Amino acid sequence: MNTTGTAQHRIDGATTASTPGGCADEAAQFEEMGLSAAWSFEASHDPFLPLALAAERTESIELGTAIAVAFARNPMTCAVTAWDLQRHSGGRFILGLGTQIKPHITKRYSEQWSRPAERMREYIEAVRAIWHAFETGERLNHRGEFYTHTLMTPFFNPGPIGMAPPAIYVAGVGPRMVEVIGAAADGFFVHPFHTAQFMTDVTLPAMAAGAESAGRDIDDVTVACLTIVAMGENDEQIDKARRSAAGQLAFYGSTPAYAGALDHHGYGELQPRLNTLSKQGNWREMSDLIDDDLLDLIVVSGTPSAVGVQIAERNTFADRTTMMFYGPTPTNDAIAEAVAAASAA
Repeated sequence: MNTTGTAQHRIDGATTASTPGGCADEAAQFEEMGLSAAWSFEASHDPFLPLALAAERTESIELGTAIAVAFARNPMTCAVTAWDLQRHSGGRFILGLGTQIKPHITKRYSEQWSRPAERMREYIEAVRAIWHAFETGERLNHRGEFYTHTLMTPFFNPGPIGMAPPAIYVAGVGPRMVEVIGAAADGFFVHPFHTAQFMTDVTLPAMAAGAESAGRDIDDVTVACLTIVAMGENDEQIDKARRSAAGQLAFYGSTPAYAGALDHHGYGELQPRLNTLSKQGNWREMSDLIDDDLLDLIVVSGTPSAVGVQIAERNTFADRTTMMFYGPTPTNDAIAEAVAAASAA
């Protein structure tokens, strides 16, 4: 974790194409722009497949999932896929995991849901135990409350890759999950619905407590901040992007799980109002409830150079930032300008 604000801040990119090849092309473009990582997401498409193609079209950029749904897969299947991608990318893969929420796990994936923080901690332990067996050939013997892995015959062992295993980043919002991340993960995905003050006052102390409980150094955990960006080349484009970002904030704010940041800044009454309007489908009125002060607490906006400077000044609590663009799609040159400005700030 960047506790001083002086370490080199890395700027990453999120792939948005609807095909694996399109995502791989974006990763190659990110590398040319000077971005540090290309992240793929699990929504309507598999998050791993695009990165296999991206590994062949890039040379140095890190490639990771942000996120893959952990509880939709067992640790063995996840470990094998991640191991293959680490080998295929020459050591550039990051396994990013998240829990999703109970209805999706039980009703969409038909998998089990219970005690997600404890289950995630054991999931990480199981994946690492499997990787250790792959690399060393030692007997696999993970016996836990949620997962048991004790069989690994040579036919099913992919064998060593001769490099470090993938880093494991985990997404979290609630204090219990954040503590688990501090105790067990290599990195922390910060949800885009956050403020810098809420991170430093509430979230990061919870992560530090988790690290301390496990006898770890908090600096061993990389903080990867997903940040909503409203960027444009002129005032009209910036205003349009800000309106688009306000709609996204209204959607996030309607969810009870994200109420903490609102409460912290005196917007506690807003969450139930947004929730009620969301059930009515009144999305326009929801957006109108996001005032400029709240938007500026969460969203970075302006010209490309201004965005880059703001990211460097705002996200001093993080080691890396992924820009989540809303509004007009920025050009590659605009993104590169923002990256350069962040690096120079």
